[in-house]
Amino acid sequence: MSYWIEFLEKNAHEYGDKIAVIDQGTNRRLTYHELNAEVDQWAAVLQAHDVRKNDAIAFLNTHNCLEHVTLMLACSKIGAFFVPLNFRLSNVEIENVVKTLSPKLYLGVGTKTLNVETPYLDVKNVKLSEYKNYKEEKSTLDDTILMLYTSGSTGVPKGVMFHGNMLLSNQIETCKGWGLKPDDVTLVETPFFHTGGYNVLLLPLLYLGGTVILAQSFVPENVFNCIEVEKVSVYFGVPTMFQMLLEKPRFKSCDFSSVRFFISGGAACSIPMIEEYQNRGLMFKQGFGLTEVGPNCFLLDEEDAIKKSGSIGRPMPHTTVRVVNKEGIDCSVDEPGELLLAGPHVCAGYYKNSKAYQETFKDGFFYTGDLVRFDLDGFFYVVGRIKDMYISGGENVYPGEVEKQITSHQDIAEAVVVPVPSEKWGEVGFAFLKTDGVNVTTESLRDYLNPLLSRYKHPHFVHCMKDFPLLPNGKVDRKNLKSEALKFIS
Repeated sequence: MSYWIEFLEKNAHEYGDKIAVIDQGTNRRLTYHELNAEVDQWAAVLQAHDVRKNDAIAFLNTHNCLEHVTLMLACSKIGAFFVPLNFRLSNVEIENVVKTLSPKLYLGVGTKTLNVETPYLDVKNVKLSEYKNYKEEKSTLDDTILMLYTSGSTGVPKGVMFHGNMLLSNQIETCKGWGLKPDDVTLVETPFFHTGGYNVLLLPLLYLGGTVILAQSFVPENVFNCIEVEKVSVYFGVPTMFQMLLEKPRFKSCDFSSVRFFISGGAACSIPMIEEYQNRGLMFKQGFGLTEVGPNCFLLDEEDAIKKSGSIGRPMPHTTVRVVNKEGIDCSVDEPGELLLAGPHVCAGYYKNSKAYQETFKDGFFYTGDLVRFDLDGFFYVVGRIKDMYISGGENVYPGEVEKQITSHQDIAEAVVVPVPSEKWGEVGFAFLKTDGVNVTTESLRDYLNPLLSRYKHPHFVHCMKDFPLLPNGKVDRKNLKSEALKFIS
């Protein structure tokens, strides 16, 4: 029988003295041998606190830390599953999640903060040296090993169950598809309650024998420092993060010689931003995925970043794709439809919510809720979410398509389009723009869009902002912006 955790034990033997993890919060550097040994100790700690196979373990900390990694790996040694909690939620929201989860143990750093009946363990008070032996009950490739809750921006958070095959297929295909190497070094800043924290680069590189730096949060100066001092070679961020790096004076002077490529996800990068990075000799790979199917399902290589701007790329080999219309019929070239995904990387379900999973997983495919189209070359483009699409004058409008054209404007770094009510048209677009102080009016933007988009797709309202509100996963909070738009027109 195969076990997911075997990769760590193999690397502890093969790369024993090589640095596996650098934890910036504690300044600790663990070799692969030390990492595996510490994971074993945490496995013993969990069993000593009555954690058994198939039990849930909840962990709460206000920033990324080493325990997010060691505890998650330790759970797989004893067949339990790990649930990192979203610290950006209110205590009441987190407590509701924990009560639904009913974990065997709730761990944190420092004083207990949640009002729950679950036994609490402060990891700061654990003396690992006192724990050495545990009964091995490794998670199989079919077992749930990790569970992440969706952000809940559109409803009650759902626990997404990551099984061993899901994690392993993502590790293997990410290493192959992105050309990762054992000597690669990365910096992980994405919070661990989001799939990007574990699955974009951390677990793939630990599978391969690379080095992972854990940052407590995203700080531009820390990114520059890690690139220059630790020789980061591959780096993942969302477009907002890359834009913030670009706006820092140090971007022009930083020594980027160690960087092989950057990876962007969460949204399409604008052409002006890509060109600025290319002017510094820096290349982008762009990916696409979602929590329920893992973050690495599509890949856009650097050579296509400009000519296929706005694309999420082509499907990776482990991903089977369909695009269907409302009637469930497969779409043709350039016809928008819902993206369906199948493969070993689809999650095992939603925890204690089989009904919600049955509504999204049908006939072997996961219905993503994303509206996409594909071109003659097989490149895919996200045109929006089904729930984001609006109807103006009887015509479907896809915000993603409009935003792509808006950000081709030289003075607009980012754009978000949300629908607002219109007595005449039913709904029209309200565009929020990030312009770095430049005032772009509704009239000037519509003039610019005239040769690019049909008139019914043009925003009827424009508002310039310095920064957009963000969700915990780093994506733009569209729900918040829609509320703001309604205030402007009321």
